[in-house]
Amino acid sequence: MIIVMKPGTPVKESNRLKKELEKQGVSIDMSRGANYCILGVVGDTSGLDPDQIRVNEWVEKVVRVTEPYKCANKVLHSGPDVIEVSGVPVGGKKLTVIAGPCSVETAKQVNQVAAIVKQNGAQMLRGSAFKSRNFPYAFQGLRDNALEMLYEAAKKNHLPLVTEIISVEKIAEFVEHVDLIQVGARSMGNVELLKELGKTNVPILLKRGPSATVEEWLLAAEYIMSRGNEKVILCERGIRTFETYTRNTLDLSAILAVKKLSQLPVLVDPSRATGIWWMVADMTKAAIMAGADGVMLDVHNDPENAWSDGVQSLNPQHFAQLMQELKGFAKLAGREI
Repeated sequence: MIIVMKPGTPVKESNRLKKELEKQGVSIDMSRGANYCILGVVGDTSGLDPDQIRVNEWVEKVVRVTEPYKCANKVLHSGPDVIEVSGVPVGGKKLTVIAGPCSVETAKQVNQVAAIVKQNGAQMLRGSAFKSRNFPYAFQGLRDNALEMLYEAAKKNHLPLVTEIISVEKIAEFVEHVDLIQVGARSMGNVELLKELGKTNVPILLKRGPSATVEEWLLAAEYIMSRGNEKVILCERGIRTFETYTRNTLDLSAILAVKKLSQLPVLVDPSRATGIWWMVADMTKAAIMAGADGVMLDVHNDPENAWSDGVQSLNPQHFAQLMQELKGFAKLAGREI
């Protein structure tokens, strides 16, 4: 439910209405500007009578939100979110580039890659310590040892760290050391993990599940946001279709759909979406032209000998070339990089 206050409503009057509504078990997201005040009512609004609310002399109109997601609903907000990740804005005019190895192999490797991506303009370092794989005998990541390597590499290269969490037990450690906590595609439906992350104050990168609709994706974000953490960034990484040439099918239309429905920033992971390194550059450009707020890229110093997903990883030369080319594409899209 959205309550639009009349222009010039005194602050004390909008605050008074907010407190009265909160007594009925709902939470209120108040958005206030120079000439407007909007109350976004979140929770079970079935017991609220819009006509009774309109009796308040300072209320301009009351609108019910029909979509099942409320916190992640664009109509409850005055504009698109810009989420700060340790000083790096995600959303807004500037594009965000997150880059790094698919998985951590050695301290030397992750430090080399961190230095390469930093030198070429990436604003955050990505890397996986825990690898959820379809094949139970495939490389599962170096786990806690990899986390220590990531912490050191990010600190040494002055880059915010992005890494994936797969269990509730690691939340306390991630809150302390990780700047942007990634929820992978397989974990999008892990409701208990989403709920616990909602109790933190760390930005969350929520990847779309391989078979999830846009609404299901936004509802997963709702699980996090409804618990108090509204710092959610969405990431499209391809969905499962009948096509087998690529690893997944990159759904660029999802960017437009989310931008229409939600205020949340949207990134694209063309490395996982295609699974083929020579497609990554063009799909990155296409994502930016479609309105993505940035990209997450796999970069490896030696893709041919990578322990996992080398086939989708850019080598240092290709990454540097792409970053140079993106400057022109960003300008065409009305953005900066």
